[in-house]
Amino acid sequence: MWAGVDAVDWSELKHNYGSAEEIPVLLRRCAGPDSDDAEDASSELLNLLFHQGGWICSAASAALPFMLRLAATPQVPSRCAMLELVAMLAAEAGRVEARFLDPGWASAWERALPELLRLLEVPEPGIRRAAIDVLGACDSRGELILPGLLRSWEAEDDPATRLELVLALGHAAMRAPAGARSAEVFDLLHELLDAPQPQMRLAAVHALAPTDPDLPARRLDVLLEAVRDPSVELWRHTSSVQAGVLGVHHWTSGLFTGPAPDFTLGVLADHHDDEQRIAALAQAGGLLSQWRSPAAPLLPRLVGRLDDPVAEVRFRSVELLACLGPTAAAHADEAACLLADSAVRTTRRGESVGEGALWALARMNDPRCLPGLIELIAGARSGFASNSAHYPASEWHHVGLPSLPEVLRYLPDHAELLLPAICDRIGTVADDRLLHRICETLAEWGSVAEKAVPRLLGLLEDDRTWTAAATALAGIGRGGSEAGSLLLSRVGVDGPHGELAAWAYWRVCGEPGPALELLGRSLVEQRIRHPELRKLAGLGAHAAPHADRLRMMTTGTDPWTRVEAAHALWAATGDTETTVPILTAVVRDLAEETYLPVMLPAVRHLARIGHAARPAAELLCGVPAGNRRLRSNGGWRGFNQDEEIRSAVRELLSTSSS
Repeated sequence: MWAGVDAVDWSELKHNYGSAEEIPVLLRRCAGPDSDDAEDASSELLNLLFHQGGWICSAASAALPFMLRLAATPQVPSRCAMLELVAMLAAEAGRVEARFLDPGWASAWERALPELLRLLEVPEPGIRRAAIDVLGACDSRGELILPGLLRSWEAEDDPATRLELVLALGHAAMRAPAGARSAEVFDLLHELLDAPQPQMRLAAVHALAPTDPDLPARRLDVLLEAVRDPSVELWRHTSSVQAGVLGVHHWTSGLFTGPAPDFTLGVLADHHDDEQRIAALAQAGGLLSQWRSPAAPLLPRLVGRLDDPVAEVRFRSVELLACLGPTAAAHADEAACLLADSAVRTTRRGESVGEGALWALARMNDPRCLPGLIELIAGARSGFASNSAHYPASEWHHVGLPSLPEVLRYLPDHAELLLPAICDRIGTVADDRLLHRICETLAEWGSVAEKAVPRLLGLLEDDRTWTAAATALAGIGRGGSEAGSLLLSRVGVDGPHGELAAWAYWRVCGEPGPALELLGRSLVEQRIRHPELRKLAGLGAHAAPHADRLRMMTTGTDPWTRVEAAHALWAATGDTETTVPILTAVVRDLAEETYLPVMLPAVRHLARIGHAARPAAELLCGVPAGNRRLRSNGGWRGFNQDEEIRSAVRELLSTSSS
């Protein structure tokens, strides 16, 4: 097994973290008798040789033959892990640009291919499946692989391995030159569309879809029957899919790339199996998180699951109503029926169905959420997130609740009823992060939070809590004028805290001097950041002496800095000739349904500019009616981003036309 391993100069080879001199030690550990140690070694090997992909390192080329020898040796505990790593490397080698491919990989793969094909004949089905997965993932010509795969098809009797073969045959037949037997493969795959086994029909559709993109729509009934059949569990035993109901739903939904809801409506149909109903809601969440139009046809199905006997189904249904927010407001009564539902999810936080309903009503601005929120503000046990969590946008929908302060931000209309509980809480809360988050919410509420000022004055006197109070008071504005002297006493603090005190002093008293001095100094010393530039914009014409520096900052490389510098320049001078083109350039890709967080303030600034921002309005006029969700985050936050940017664009269209 180890012939030639010591002849390789591993120290001269590279992996993701540097010299590859430890690779032979890891390879030997993968073959050791301790299965736990072998698993650890194989995981470390994967991290070193593959990590997150993007290139094929020289160490991977040198290790390839030894990994295949390990996979071929019956007593090695990490055989499947070796083949999984080889599959990842083989697939990546077919994707990366030539400059990221080790020059030795092609010849190493050519020598390895016969060894890999021999693994199709080993007695262990799991090893055969893993080898087939590698052959399906690699970029070798079909003519080199199809004969071996077809021989295996004739001999194979393991159901999961036959599914793996169908997928690999489909992949290999598309890799030209595929040879004389490719026609035989396509004939076989078309025959399997009518096979008696539902999963075999599903595999055939997946195998043929790349060459016949309309096939999934034509065979929708076949797909739905398969993914909802108990035999779907077969896919757990495959190497390429390795998933049960939820994963197969998601994998198969990838055959439909647009907003059409037909597949999702099909899986949402009633089913006796709990896992099927949960997976169907996961699929609905994924579709709704990407597109707006499916909301209308899917909403009745979501509402129909609110009385499901399984808590996870009820929670996921009402959580999606929360994500849709105003769009689902017609179903507030059904959501309110779940407020007393104390059943909890089996997650780390243990969110209750009732909390999901409370969140949905908050998103709908429905006052029936208020009693429950007041209890939570007072410190009742909560499944709401303890911190603000951000997840990247993807095809999956991340299910979960926001933090309590994030819920409260949607409810300024109910400030009068919520403020007594909030004031009681901020006077006793020991968690500084929570205090700051609550005070940020009060700042966003603005003047409607004025009744919190007496409590904030007490916090302003405490060295631990004064910055949170100053943040809230700055948002409340002139209603917090009693805080003027306390804020002025904090202006001498060095750094951003002093700037915060000066800014809050300006906001509550209308005196620009301290803020202008401190923010101007940061600008001159070139240490000002975009949040402080936003404050400088708030000073309006008082910041006009800094126009030249602001104009210079509009040409920087950071888009956030450009946006806030342009806004500050306009606010200080009224200059639209410089600022409108800069802000318009930042939002240009929004017209092509590409969203970045920096675009929201840019659009809002353009809306404030008004008629002079007409070129941006003309560019973005089609955005409000667009179907694709405009988001950079996953979960509920992505829905909120989509609502906010469309609302901002509508405001721009209105102000620029007046």
